[in-house]
Amino acid sequence: MSITGPQCRAARALVELSREIFAGRCELDARVIEEFERKISTPSAATVAILRRVLEDAGAQFIPENGGGVGVRLKFNRSETRRLMNLENEGGPARNDDVP
Repeated sequence: MSITGPQCRAARALVELSREIFAGRCELDARVIEEFERKISTPSAATVAILRRVLEDAGAQFIPENGGGVGVRLKFNRSETRRLMNLENEGGPARNDDVP
């Protein structure tokens, strides 16, 4: 399933990524994302797939057409997201060790 520009903008807002940070994670120019979100232009299918993957990795879940229209929601609620962030940061900084 492909995503629309408005879905991209909504998903980015839900996962709280600025356009610049999102562009960096996608390794794209922020202008490409802005023009897609504002329906000025449509990037290639490969670029849209990258946008979708990065947003899904950040916690967005895209909803296909189901009679009520396409949409987007958070994969996890805010409480679950906070707990996951705590778990990910619990071990401290990663360091090299002697384990082969």
